Amino acid sequence: MALSAKLQLRQSQSLVMTPQLMQAIKLLQLSNLDLVAYVETELERNPLLERDEGEDGTDEEPPAAASDGVDPAETGEWIERGEAPSADSISAVLDSEITNLYPDDGAPEARPLDAAALVGDPWSGASAGRGEDYDLEAFVAAQTSLRDHLTAQLLLAESDPVRRMIGQDLIEQIDETGYLRADLAAVAMRLGAPEPLVAELLAVIQGFDPVGVGARDLGECLALQLAERDRLDPCMAALLANLDLLARRDFAALRRLCRADEEDLAEMIEEIRCLDPRPGNAFGGGVVHPVVPDVIVRPHPAGGWAIDLNAETLPRVLVNQVYCAEVARSAKADGEKAFLTECLQSANWLVKSLDQRAKTILKVAAEIVVQQDAFLARGVAFLRPLNLRTVADAIGMHESTVSRVTSNKYVATPRGIFELKYFFTAAIASASGGDAHSAEAVRHRIRQMIDAEGAEDVLSDDTIVKRLREAGIDIARRTVAKYREAMRIPSSVQRRREKQALAS
Repeated sequence: MALSAKLQLRQSQSLVMTPQLMQAIKLLQLSNLDLVAYVETELERNPLLERDEGEDGTDEEPPAAASDGVDPAETGEWIERGEAPSADSISAVLDSEITNLYPDDGAPEARPLDAAALVGDPWSGASAGRGEDYDLEAFVAAQTSLRDHLTAQLLLAESDPVRRMIGQDLIEQIDETGYLRADLAAVAMRLGAPEPLVAELLAVIQGFDPVGVGARDLGECLALQLAERDRLDPCMAALLANLDLLARRDFAALRRLCRADEEDLAEMIEEIRCLDPRPGNAFGGGVVHPVVPDVIVRPHPAGGWAIDLNAETLPRVLVNQVYCAEVARSAKADGEKAFLTECLQSANWLVKSLDQRAKTILKVAAEIVVQQDAFLARGVAFLRPLNLRTVADAIGMHESTVSRVTSNKYVATPRGIFELKYFFTAAIASASGGDAHSAEAVRHRIRQMIDAEGAEDVLSDDTIVKRLREAGIDIARRTVAKYREAMRIPSSVQRRREKQALAS
């Protein structure tokens, strides 16, 4: 068979992600803090972008430059001719208008909300006259780390260079929770120092603030704190030596080992609960960022809910068309014209992407409010099961778009601030064939049952299952056990032991 070259025509379909579409998708899933950082980067990179500092929340169109009566958009020669174009002519020549930012938004408009959900304008609530933006984090002092805190105390406690070196090495082996994660014999061998000297320096460090630092296990950490309070008596030492029995709620064995009655044992346990098992956690943390909601939901005077975007989390930028026209008048080289064209296209896309992002978030949040109206009005027990497909079908978007919108976004409601993903919970079937129940609502009901039980009527998992089925919730015992363990609630045997010990 002879080999030969020939031409063939083939037709195929492929999905191409343009840089502009990738930017829009990226902006949609960013949190408010990441979005502000991204916009600040674009403001520094693109000279045609400027921060919107309008006082009334509405932007006036910048005055167009003078024209000679001929529309440069028709000829496409406004850059070459060096004339001052208008804002419309620039957009027309560069063909930077956006017809549809998200391909999956071509479905019919989302169904309008009735009085149960009144949606405000995406830009409503904009603050007036914010003035210059200040980065308050620049004025926050750096938090002292645990290592620096201990090193400063070591310099005051020890003056001998050798002892300081050994102490500093031990401090380096202390983790962020305050525990020493090294063997003293290994440290002594590595440093070539006597082991008693290393142990002596460890005792010095264990006397530093915070109390309990430098301990090698939980028992030693609690013992150091009790010794500081002058409460480390033989009975308490015996209790610390048997923390495994305390974890199993075996109070009978603890009373026998500690030689204490029920009242004394209960007081000792309560005293241990007041101690800090991780003394180093108070140091070394970064700057705490408060959760800033992206959407605000409040009761409407006419009934239902008013839904608005939080204007403080929405960075607003404008395209300086006048400056673009002035630069275009003096641009001569092809590189300058290409750079100007790229900057204008990027600026227009960013402005439109931010606007589309705000509208999309508002649309998704409004549908979530409609679906979870009972939760907002009556509490977590009335949280409905919800998934991404339900919201996506209701507003005519793709599930992936709804997933991006609900990532790292928070909503402020009369019942607190919640992440948007909080409202998406699994469904648990109804025993009577009615509407399904939300998994979060079932967990809340289980916790209410356990909180209300007494010392003599501790509920087992089987009893909880029976009561839930009587309430119309079809749930398995293993599911109840899984929810209980996720909420860090001990078993019925452990709860009974603890309640009986505290009641006696």
